[in-house]
Amino acid sequence: MKKIFTLSLSILAMGLAHAGIIVLEGKYQQQNLFVVNSVSGSGVGFCAYEVTVNGEITTDETNSAAFEIDLSVFGFKPGDNVIVTIKHKDGCEPRILNPDVLEPKPTFETVAIDVTPDGMLTWETLNEQGEIPFVIQQFKWNKWVNVGEVKGNGTSVKNRYSFKVNMVSGENKFRVIQRTSGGREKKSPTVQVESKMTPIDFSYDKNEKSVKFTGETGYEVYNEYGQIVKRGYGKWVDISNAAKGEYYVSFDSRTEKFSKK
Repeated sequence: MKKIFTLSLSILAMGLAHAGIIVLEGKYQQQNLFVVNSVSGSGVGFCAYEVTVNGEITTDETNSAAFEIDLSVFGFKPGDNVIVTIKHKDGCEPRILNPDVLEPKPTFETVAIDVTPDGMLTWETLNEQGEIPFVIQQFKWNKWVNVGEVKGNGTSVKNRYSFKVNMVSGENKFRVIQRTSGGREKKSPTVQVESKMTPIDFSYDKNEKSVKFTGETGYEVYNEYGQIVKRGYGKWVDISNAAKGEYYVSFDSRTEKFSKK
């Protein structure tokens, strides 16, 4: 029997002839796991019958409708690798209520962050916990916009990263953040630099039904209800499939309005 689980932490599964094994892999976060244990497929006894943590059989009471996997008894330190296996009978499946407790937390400390006038963003960190991606954000159009992603090394020693960003005319602000599927988030300080690039302009070509820019730029086109209809990077945008009406286009460091008739 084969089972596959897709979560933000690494969760694998493998099959046996008459049973299944659920495997959860992550980092110790000083929290325990809780399992809802269904009745076995035969109707006799409960589904899960053995739990191991890093290869060691636990003393948790699995012969019940719900049980706790107590990770605190193993002497783990925060960030230690944890592999939990739950063996269960065929025809049923226990349910882990909080698998995200093994997901790494964003714990990085920003040692330095800088951006050059030509758009090379660099940053250094300490005390990372787990390989959480860094999302690069740029402040433009009155909001923080995701403009790239770099995989974190996940180590406590000093880590160095770089990413080439696309500048806008005038003031540029950048930061990096890490976030988890559970909603945890941590941000670096904001770094800014003044760009000397020529401001980009736009025009709407009603015959070609397209928006044209005087240079390559990131853009978002959205309707009067705030719904984004186009997003990308380039010198023009085809909006022939968009309905007639009022639209806004955010590009370079500004937002303008146009009408499609």
